[in-house]
Amino acid sequence: MNYKKIPLNERIIVALDVDSDEKARDVVKRCESHVGYFKVGLQLFMANWFNSVDWILDRGHKVMLDLKFFDIPETVKLAVEQVNNRGVSLATIHGNDPIIRAALQAKGDMQLLAVTVLTSFGEEDMRAMGMTQTVEELVFYRAQRALELGCDGVVSSGLEAGRLRRDLGEKLLIVTPGIRPGANVTDGGDDQKRIVTAERAIGDGADHVVVGRPITQAADPVAVIEQMQMEIEKTIAE
Repeated sequence: MNYKKIPLNERIIVALDVDSDEKARDVVKRCESHVGYFKVGLQLFMANWFNSVDWILDRGHKVMLDLKFFDIPETVKLAVEQVNNRGVSLATIHGNDPIIRAALQAKGDMQLLAVTVLTSFGEEDMRAMGMTQTVEELVFYRAQRALELGCDGVVSSGLEAGRLRRDLGEKLLIVTPGIRPGANVTDGGDDQKRIVTAERAIGDGADHVVVGRPITQAADPVAVIEQMQMEIEKTIAE
């Protein structure tokens, strides 16, 4: 596989899923010696608007703004316009056609990621909704449409990354949440259902992995980061 030339300290995006600017800054300070990419999600953004985003950028790091915009197309377009010129590298939108088209009209230099299927959603949820296709099939369809419409990339679990990379090519940016440490990941023990290791996600074609609790709740976050980076580096080198 031809891996993109992405700095090792940007392969992992640390998810700042905390409820205050103070907590977010503490996580950044503990991790920034090894990681230069951080995710600001809905919880933190609602707590302090762009304060954390601006502070992270001022420290020379990159930001993924994960608000998963989902509304009528015109509202999404206007929301994306509000993010332009803020220095954000990645922003997320829900992956249906009208939303993608509207968001693309408004984006500036940042890259837009279409969310395919949330990692908290599993096969049993598909059946409960009366859907006959598999999660993988739904992810692939939405990713294919996002790419055709001009979206920069997608958010998908590592379980689907391999097919997306193989069948949709190198252009697509793949960002994978639901990352857990350990050689035999089967159950996240929490709200995440479709989970893999960082090593597998990158090995199968993901460009970045988003990691929250395994890092932010660790007694030694840097040790967790170093282990994941070592596995990623080994995978890319093989």
